[in-house]
Amino acid sequence: MAAGLSTALTPKPFRLFHHSHLLPKPTTLFAPSVFRHRTIKTRRKICLTVCVIMEDHKQKTQLVNLKDEVPESDGMNSQIPSLRVAEKLARKKSERFTYLVAAVMSTFGITSMAIMAVYYRFSWQMEGGEVPMSEMFGTFALSVGAAVGMEFWARWAHKALWHASLWHMHESHHRPREGPFELNDVFAIINAGPAIALLSYGFFHKGLVPGLCFGAGLGITVFGMAYMFVHDGLVHKRFPVGPIANVPYFRKVAAAHQLHHSEKFNGVPYGLFLGPKELEEVGGLEELEKEIDRRIKSYGGS
Repeated sequence: MAAGLSTALTPKPFRLFHHSHLLPKPTTLFAPSVFRHRTIKTRRKICLTVCVIMEDHKQKTQLVNLKDEVPESDGMNSQIPSLRVAEKLARKKSERFTYLVAAVMSTFGITSMAIMAVYYRFSWQMEGGEVPMSEMFGTFALSVGAAVGMEFWARWAHKALWHASLWHMHESHHRPREGPFELNDVFAIINAGPAIALLSYGFFHKGLVPGLCFGAGLGITVFGMAYMFVHDGLVHKRFPVGPIANVPYFRKVAAAHQLHHSEKFNGVPYGLFLGPKELEEVGGLEELEKEIDRRIKSYGGS
């Protein structure tokens, strides 16, 4: 507390009378009897006027501290979002790395097994000296046919099953993902079951039918690998795909599937690789081009 003092000496007559009606009513600080029974003589008195100026340092200190605290609180508030963003980016990076390891391991594992299976199967078939042309042709033809047919199967299952009775599982794919995996990934394992069974039967048996089964299993496997790279890698960026992102048709496929998640056309397209064709049928080419431009800018910015 600081105090400033200023004084002034002023000669001033000071008169009080005994008459009680001229006196002001006493306050509660003093008893009324003080003024009723005392006679004050009249004489010249010198009045000393003291002016006390008080400055509340405590309030001033509080104001200064408040000013000092405002930038700090703003800094802390600005640091909290940045920390959250950094944590989110680190978590996303860890999730992408985990899924990338799983994708690479499954890709190399499945590819190497498929190559060895094809090699040993046809070398085993040609041991007798005769080349089973019909069986070989049926195997490769059904490989292509199964890969193309899986697109139509996936489109139908996506609309009739995943967005219907199996929505409680597929819903995880339409919500923000927490962790490297989601419940929707179970469908990939389910589709892998028939492929493994067909490949196994075709690998251990000779003849046209086992050859067709082997080709069907091979086609499902090829489609599953392509679906993983385009859908999981390119569209949803669960792992980096490298030059695949620069292929023009794959850009259209990714943009079309992104429109499926926006539900601008009631969920269309439900297919993946033929998604742009589905959008063309419902008049969504303009929105498709906008989405392609948006994705190109996002990739350019990142």
